[in-house]
Amino acid sequence: MNGAESLLRSLMANGVNVCFGNPGTSEMHFVAALDEVEGMRPILCLFEGVATGAADGYARMAGKPACTLLHLGPGLANGLANLHNARRAQSPVVNIVGDHASSHARYEAPLTSDLKGFARPVSHWLHSSSSSLTVGADAARAVQAATEAPGQVATLILPADTAWNPADDVASTLPFPAPALVSEQTIEYVASLVQSGVRTAFLLRGEALQEKGLRAAGRIAAKTGARLLCDTFAPRLQRGAGRVPVERLPYFAEQVVEFLSGTELIILVGAQPPVSFFAYPDKPSWLTPEGCRLAVLSHPHENGPAALDALVDALGVNTCVAKTSIRQPVEVSLDGPLDAESIMRVVAKHLPDNAIITEESSLALPFYGLTETAAPHDFLTLTGGAIGSMMAVSVGAGIACPERKVVNLQGDGSAMYTVQSLWTQARENVDVVTVIYANRGYKILSNELKRVGAAENGVHAASMFDLQNPALDWVALAKGMGVEAVRAESREDFEAAFASAMKRRGPMLIEAVI
Repeated sequence: MNGAESLLRSLMANGVNVCFGNPGTSEMHFVAALDEVEGMRPILCLFEGVATGAADGYARMAGKPACTLLHLGPGLANGLANLHNARRAQSPVVNIVGDHASSHARYEAPLTSDLKGFARPVSHWLHSSSSSLTVGADAARAVQAATEAPGQVATLILPADTAWNPADDVASTLPFPAPALVSEQTIEYVASLVQSGVRTAFLLRGEALQEKGLRAAGRIAAKTGARLLCDTFAPRLQRGAGRVPVERLPYFAEQVVEFLSGTELIILVGAQPPVSFFAYPDKPSWLTPEGCRLAVLSHPHENGPAALDALVDALGVNTCVAKTSIRQPVEVSLDGPLDAESIMRVVAKHLPDNAIITEESSLALPFYGLTETAAPHDFLTLTGGAIGSMMAVSVGAGIACPERKVVNLQGDGSAMYTVQSLWTQARENVDVVTVIYANRGYKILSNELKRVGAAENGVHAASMFDLQNPALDWVALAKGMGVEAVRAESREDFEAAFASAMKRRGPMLIEAVI
């Protein structure tokens, strides 16, 4: 057994059995080991940003890490943006990054780089193996670090000689660290604040936005009238019919200020206080209302659902019934041009039970509420602001949950960042339906130009947001990568295409021209 086989067996012994990779020469022994060791599913991605984004999506839905396989510093650098998003999503990810053999490092070869320097800003845990004899143990420690609550990015650097040299054994399975429990004193303190009768909102994140946490929060809200909120960009939210509804914070700072107006107490459950995405002249960055008190029920590394359950007991609301959304038919008018609202109405109408929605389109955001009474589903969105995430996240989500339909609502500009995701969808037959909001531009940036106080659109400024010269042909792009595609230019065409896509399996793309 060589170091690469020891690494692979140790990853699998610790629950990692999916690898999203884009390997090079320094990773060839890892690649060869895939044929010697059964159980690891290798998935080729044609760009490292797809591999890291897919690992993020997999972790959000599987609740455990996949690994990535990346080639030296430049390969890792290609994946950094989506590792940033994974870090903000608190997703457990294990990066395996090949490096030059230790004997070769001193020669300053063309691909030599500050690999640790690239990795450090997006890694909670970072280590370079020094020997093939320790590679297995290093892999086990990387998985354990990734699974530390609330979820972390762990990067293990694998010099080529540690992969090809002999190894002795496979690392034993290390325990997944459990999230910390909130103290009784904290529960009692928060209970006293809630019972004071002030206008209260709970800002929820992490596992508190899944079924168990939502039920407990819903019981508290039913008794106290507290609002249940989530971040604008939460990693994963379970919603739809039968689920406790949660209000999503708006995107723009002034909208958040109005949204939270009158709130006297915000209780944070795995979340941070709301802040503006960017600084703007004459607009606030800190969005907690003046005079509003902040209290922490649980920190991100603590067990939010358990804390909410304990608060239910402390408030004596165990018998209260949480309000849940009721399935309601969504009206879809076929009159008028195809637009963002009509797209979301069609999605809400035809969404199958237990689907997964991934969303990365500024046009979809205002119509988020239309799917509240749709079939129960999971909702994933861009967490770190680095666009080009959800094309890849949809791949990972589909790999983690092959029995569930994935619907990716995607802006045309951001889709181009990881367009190679379509090829992996086709190769792996991932059940993803991608809806491209084809408005031929970075429209949100035209608005941002004004919001930051810059000049109105001039010819050169407008050209930086325009995707019409030439226009992207999404049907051709998708078909060129093996994904069936259709263009919809009317409401009737879009509904027919989407309804049909929900009844079949496998990847498909719908270019919605709006």
